[in-house]
Amino acid sequence: MQISYRPLWHLLLDRNMNKQKLKELTGLSSSSIAKLGKGESVTTDALVRICKKLDCDLPDIMELVDDDGEPVRNRLKKAGT
Repeated sequence: MQISYRPLWHLLLDRNMNKQKLKELTGLSSSSIAKLGKGESVTTDALVRICKKLDCDLPDIMELVDDDGEPVRNRLKKAGT
């Protein structure tokens, strides 16, 4: 399993924002924004700053995905039915 920031990119699209605007709004470094873009790990502080500025919660900006990129919650829902 790994973390995907796909929900963050969808949220930014919904709010007509780009990565540069996110960087300016949150004060995150270019390297942190680049890590998010590559799906790499960032600090929890960075994630909390994003949530505060976008007025959202962690599940709104990230999700667990399996090795095929399928959200884990989808797999769990299928297993429960």
